[in-house]
Amino acid sequence: MWTLLRPVLVDVLLAALLTALTVVTLLGQPGSASPWAILLAALSVAPLAMRQRAPVITMLVILAAIAVASLAGFIDVSGGIGPIVAMFSVATLRPRRVAALMYAATAALLALVYLTARDQLVWSQIVQGALIIAGAWVLGEGTSSWARRSEMLAARAERAVADERVRIARELHDILAHHMSVISLQAGLAEYVLEADQPTARQAIGTVGDTSREAMLELRRLLDVLRVDRDEQPDLQPQPGLATLDELIARTRTAGPVVTLLVSGTTRPLPPGPDLCAYRMVQESLTNVLKHAGPADAQVALEYTARTLTIRVTNGGPHLRAHTESYGIRGMRERAELYGGVLVAGPRKAGGFAVSLRLPLEET
Repeated sequence: MWTLLRPVLVDVLLAALLTALTVVTLLGQPGSASPWAILLAALSVAPLAMRQRAPVITMLVILAAIAVASLAGFIDVSGGIGPIVAMFSVATLRPRRVAALMYAATAALLALVYLTARDQLVWSQIVQGALIIAGAWVLGEGTSSWARRSEMLAARAERAVADERVRIARELHDILAHHMSVISLQAGLAEYVLEADQPTARQAIGTVGDTSREAMLELRRLLDVLRVDRDEQPDLQPQPGLATLDELIARTRTAGPVVTLLVSGTTRPLPPGPDLCAYRMVQESLTNVLKHAGPADAQVALEYTARTLTIRVTNGGPHLRAHTESYGIRGMRERAELYGGVLVAGPRKAGGFAVSLRLPLEET
């Protein structure tokens, strides 16, 4: 509440001070000032108390007071700081067309002052007054533009923070969903064959250990990027990419499915962003196979052409329950769009599920 009232209180104090100074100045001039002259002098600045709440009305009242003073012959109150501050307020707080109308009204008032007191004023005084009001208009317009730019930058920063949160959530989902799926399946297998087949149980437990350590390593890399306290040396190992695709497929095979990798065309390195995007797409697709496709086998196909890289992950699982608008698939689609790619996911006519990603390679 105090934050809202503080600007208004400042305006009230400013208007009271300017009104007092204007009246004192008028009373200090030779001759006796009439009560009407004092009232019009006060009305030429007192409305500034409401300049932020009603800038147009404030300026109209000030201009009306000056116009009446001019017609009544009170030349001493026909100008001053009131119109300047009012013009600045209108230009700052209202659209440009409104400010233009207020300036036109001020110019008409200056012409009226000159016509009614031509014997006491020279045309240069009127031109000077018009230029001063125009300067207040330009200054107010500049202040308004600066405020709009500040709001735009603040909104852009807020969007960037929101986008970064989404990116972090996507990274966490991709890391945890895959590794925890492998760990869950291997832990269940170890429990099931612990007494009947101890070598298989030991192998499953070893896979759980390796997968959990890799998950912790990827999480540490992500947290190193987010860490505010940089006293510790961060892990500078690169993010996973298509170069580590064999390790991902081997880890998935330990969970049960038979995964085959097919590569056609001339392979080439990708920039870090698209490379991570392609890796996460394969990782999330294989995770969905583990979670939803039961014992189905899967195939990962990479096709390099002159301008595109197409990755297709398919499986023929009869019990597939993945949804085309799940969180993981939405995350893959957002990653693809970030780098100009297109991702399509859905059931296959022959059964099973397919996820296809096409990334442009022109910049590479």
